[in-house]
Amino acid sequence: MKSLKTVLLAGFACLALTGNAMAQSVTVYTAGPGGLIEKLAAGFKDETGIDVNVFQATTGKVMARLEAESANPVADVVISASWKTATSFAKKDMLLDYTSANAKTVPDFLKGPGYVAQGISALAIAWNPKSGTPKPADWSDLTKAEYKDLITMPDPAQSGSAYELLAALTAQPDLGWKLFEGLAANKMIVPGANAQALNPVLQGAKAVVFGAVDYIGLSQAAKGESIEVIFPKSGTVIAPRPMMILKTSSHQNEAKKFIDYVLSDAGQAMVAKTQLMPARSDVKADRPLIADLKILEVDPKTDRKAVLDRFAKTFGME
Repeated sequence: MKSLKTVLLAGFACLALTGNAMAQSVTVYTAGPGGLIEKLAAGFKDETGIDVNVFQATTGKVMARLEAESANPVADVVISASWKTATSFAKKDMLLDYTSANAKTVPDFLKGPGYVAQGISALAIAWNPKSGTPKPADWSDLTKAEYKDLITMPDPAQSGSAYELLAALTAQPDLGWKLFEGLAANKMIVPGANAQALNPVLQGAKAVVFGAVDYIGLSQAAKGESIEVIFPKSGTVIAPRPMMILKTSSHQNEAKKFIDYVLSDAGQAMVAKTQLMPARSDVKADRPLIADLKILEVDPKTDRKAVLDRFAKTFGME
């Protein structure tokens, strides 16, 4: 029979192992792109031995799950497709103040106390070269007769990035609401979120997306689809994707290591491979970067409801 001392030592060892196993994991809630988080999780596990539990969905569904779990938080790290998520969480004092050593070359406007960009997307024109239409160069080109009945746009009420583009363009003196009135006259349709706008163009039923998410179009082009991503000369908006550690995290050290990994050379190379712009300015990507684009600002005082209401009225969506 084992002695009481032996049993107790075995019990303590078991508890220690259990505690260690529980500590060797981190839970990440993330909004796309599809496949990126799996590669990051696998690379992180290989480097650190720490498991990554993943919940991937749209930003809206991620926020809904966080709200539902507010009494018993599960997530350690959140990656959103909306920068507003980070600034809102920071104002509510929900974020752990952590600055990764790997964030030194992330530009200041892409990081703040408790949050840092994973990568950045931009909005663009996605044009099907087989559509028989001329290649557009700017947003206003799509008001020309050649594109009548052939344009789609993501619904700005469903897509945060589409709303940012709408708010930025309607504030431009040389474009304004006249641009969208021209698009409405050209019978542009607004079928839903980003995928619903892009699919008819990939299938050839429509010719061009006004305000496509660039990395999605670039990824489709890399797969051989008939799609070309065009960054308009009059400018566009970017959508940084913030990463943040929640104060409620019970695995804060592991969460910090995960942020470090995503910002490492290997992690940022994975980000670049998905056609997103890397957050670090010293990491190269096979696509246009922020310095190559004309970036339009969105006035934070813009009345979102008023803009969406006018858009809906312009396109008969009331």
